[in-house]
Amino acid sequence: MVDHRPYGKDRAAFERALQRVLDEHRVELVCLGGFMRLFTPAFVLHWRERMLNVHPSLLPAFPGLDPHGQVLRAGAKISGATVHFVIPEIDAGPIIAQAAVPVLEDDTADTLAARVLAQEHRIYPLALRLVVERRVRIVDGRCLIDGARLVDGALVVPRD
Repeated sequence: MVDHRPYGKDRAAFERALQRVLDEHRVELVCLGGFMRLFTPAFVLHWRERMLNVHPSLLPAFPGLDPHGQVLRAGAKISGATVHFVIPEIDAGPIIAQAAVPVLEDDTADTLAARVLAQEHRIYPLALRLVVERRVRIVDGRCLIDGARLVDGALVVPRD
């Protein structure tokens, strides 16, 4: 682990130290979760198509901080989780996998977060496996999944 605190606001110095550790351990794929720090574009581009992140919303909707609060304030009926490749723009990379959950009338940010987190735990290993198996291709900024099974029908909230 590389502690960012000794580097203060010097992101490039922190990233150099982090890169040394990644190189030392021959890391081939970086998987972020709850990291909550921005990387410089140079670091992100170095790890292009080899750095994944999970975000607790159905991107491109509700990027950035407080996605559950954003969902509730917007009155959305469906939320969820997204695993995507990291690009320099925040929460904007090609989407590998998503899972949806209903937003309940009595939801709080915490109750919604708990349901979304369960889906994050479900789709992150799936996305990682797809990438490691080289089944993910990026074409025109979109992820295409070789051999993916399509979902038939639609998730509708509320149901009659």
